[in-house]
Amino acid sequence: MPVPTLPARVARTFTSGVAATVDQALSKVIFGRSESSRSASAAESLGPSERVARLGEIEALYAPYVSDPDAFFPFVRPSIARADVRDFGGRGAVIDLSWPSALPPLHLDDELSRRLRSRASVNEIAHARAFLHTDAPRPAIILLHGYLGGDVRVEERAFPVKWLFDRGLDVVLGLMPHHGKRGVSGKRPLLPASDPRLTIEGFRHGIVDLRSLAWWLRSRGSVAVGAMGMSLGGYTTALLSTVEPLDFAFPMIPLASIADFARDRDRLVGTATQRREQHDALERAHAVVSPLARPSRVPKENVLVLAGEADRITPIAHAEKLAAHMEGKLIAFPGGHIVQAGRDEGFREIARLLGARGWLDPR
Repeated sequence: MPVPTLPARVARTFTSGVAATVDQALSKVIFGRSESSRSASAAESLGPSERVARLGEIEALYAPYVSDPDAFFPFVRPSIARADVRDFGGRGAVIDLSWPSALPPLHLDDELSRRLRSRASVNEIAHARAFLHTDAPRPAIILLHGYLGGDVRVEERAFPVKWLFDRGLDVVLGLMPHHGKRGVSGKRPLLPASDPRLTIEGFRHGIVDLRSLAWWLRSRGSVAVGAMGMSLGGYTTALLSTVEPLDFAFPMIPLASIADFARDRDRLVGTATQRREQHDALERAHAVVSPLARPSRVPKENVLVLAGEADRITPIAHAEKLAAHMEGKLIAFPGGHIVQAGRDEGFREIARLLGARGWLDPR
């Protein structure tokens, strides 16, 4: 590998610095919590020993399902409605997909059930936007957005949708629970949430929907179906990989551990020992929806994990954990979570992998 020249190293350092600064500023806006908001949260107002005890109770509720993902994330055959949106470059069509998705939660008390019921009218309809070739079904990639994302007009630009389509893939923008059309205006998504039960039930709901979507793509003729997601979508891609036998998986700037995120955001309380105990308890409580708790079902040679060296929202340590667990290749670019400078090389690596498997049109 050639050694970067001094100007190239300077440019990379400058780019990384800018990207890190942007991430840090945005992170304070999105994830910062005031003392009043923390005390108003039932979960965050608990003391160290109370937290560990409550997390132990949640762990016990979901522990039987950790080794039985098919029971926890059941396959549901969807009844999908299609709505034409527009032509796509003369060779394809943009189609909105929707289907009923009322998945009863397994373990919620009256208060949390009430919160879910208040959002049921929008959340219990699954949505996706598909960019499909009109000549014949192609290998398909499902793209998964991050936290607070899900507006398909934005996601079409955040991901290289046209580039993937032009290389010969059918492209589908998936929509996670409580986001986009599935969310309530003016309210933050309940995925993830400060109460682990809402997070667990939200990921369960989302994975069931994605299994339905993968089935639909295969049933219409896609010879390969894989996923790629950013941030929370990267976590979801990796989690889906432990449940569904995808043909390829590309987590990007991914979250890997909710417990690590809570620790790094100073969400744990007490002494250093008490914080470690809470971290471990959080890890165990979320195990049923952790991409690190079960082996990936994707062939390791078809896994690429893309990470930003300057990422200050989901730092590169998250990507390293996922790459090690999935036994995939880690590709780092100099940018961050928001300013993804240098990510093009990662996409070229994806194209090389898919091309080598015969899933892209020859160029």
